[in-house]
Amino acid sequence: MTAWNTSSLRRFARREWGPLFWTVRDALVRDRWRAIPMTIGAVCLTSVFQIVQNTSWGFQPVQDLGSVKAADPLGLALLRTPLSLFVPALDLPVWGALAQILLVFGIAEICIGWWRTLLIGYVATLAGTTYARIGLALGPEHPLGLPVSDRIVNDTGPSAAVVGLAIYVCWRYRAYLTGALVILAMIGEVLVKDNLAGKEHLAAITAVMAVCVVRARWGPVRSRVALGSHPPP
Repeated sequence: MTAWNTSSLRRFARREWGPLFWTVRDALVRDRWRAIPMTIGAVCLTSVFQIVQNTSWGFQPVQDLGSVKAADPLGLALLRTPLSLFVPALDLPVWGALAQILLVFGIAEICIGWWRTLLIGYVATLAGTTYARIGLALGPEHPLGLPVSDRIVNDTGPSAAVVGLAIYVCWRYRAYLTGALVILAMIGEVLVKDNLAGKEHLAAITAVMAVCVVRARWGPVRSRVALGSHPPP
């Protein structure tokens, strides 16, 4: 029984994570850090923003470039959104943002390319930003609404993009259980701590899943085939 269980787990692991693992491994062995230039640039940019915004002279310029709040005019928020992804949240440790970017952005850059990584990341981020405005319009009495105090919450950081990219990569590599676990974790986050960030993560997941459905149904044939290659026998 134990041997059978071990064999089944190995087959499941190969099916769920094998194509993704071998794609990332082969790229890193072949190209090392050259495999993820965009990710390294994103880590460096986030680090620079963190250093600058913690100086007496740099806080306001960073806020002017990349701080997004639901109270901001929509046009201004859209202008700041591209850089807001790389401005670390003020109430969270920066190492968490850097680790998320290095791991998830790095895997996504290898697996789907740098421009798709940025595109999906911005789709997820914009979905969260848009939801904040809709949630405020619905009001705190609505199940999907937000309290008025969230109007001035500083909405920055890569977390929505990271969640969206995780879902998209899981779909492209058919790691469905892993994607389901990410979704359940984000639902649990909202149930435990009902705040703006958690609900924005759900909005990001919804937007990226919509992209996946559209590509699966109406996209090119290559988007309907799982990415990745299996290891040699």
